[in-house]
Amino acid sequence: MEHHIVLRVVAKSFIPVILLFALYVQFHGDYGPGGGFQAGVIFGSGIILYALIFGLQTTKKVLPQSVIHHMTGMGVLLYAGIGVLSLIKGGNFLDYSVLGATPAAGQHIGIMLIELGVGVTVAFVMVSLFYSFAGYRQKDLDDPAAEDDDEQDWIEESDQE
Repeated sequence: MEHHIVLRVVAKSFIPVILLFALYVQFHGDYGPGGGFQAGVIFGSGIILYALIFGLQTTKKVLPQSVIHHMTGMGVLLYAGIGVLSLIKGGNFLDYSVLGATPAAGQHIGIMLIELGVGVTVAFVMVSLFYSFAGYRQKDLDDPAAEDDDEQDWIEESDQE
């Protein structure tokens, strides 16, 4: 994609706006449409757009696979941690009303943190899936002989039958 200069310039302009919009959707989810899942999809899409335009290897330098795995786990831990914290404070699992000074404040805090956990998990699972599928294709391109060997094995098996 290096020879598509217009596409690269437009992507450099839009990717920060996409990520910022994801944050808006994330934190506006209490007051209107949106929330963790939608924000996670938008955020993940912004990262995937970066990978499509600038290449998988460049994206893996910016956002290594280990960071993606850790962030996915952190999102799940945040979600579960809020549930455990509400149990420790004497409520039911994911009973947010015990998290704040008043039940309304607790509900607000709980929903924001749960939605943040969902958003982080969804975004990084999307990117992880993209890395897996894009990396699989990259392996095929790196070793075209491997694809021919698989085809040859299949032909030999069908001839034996």
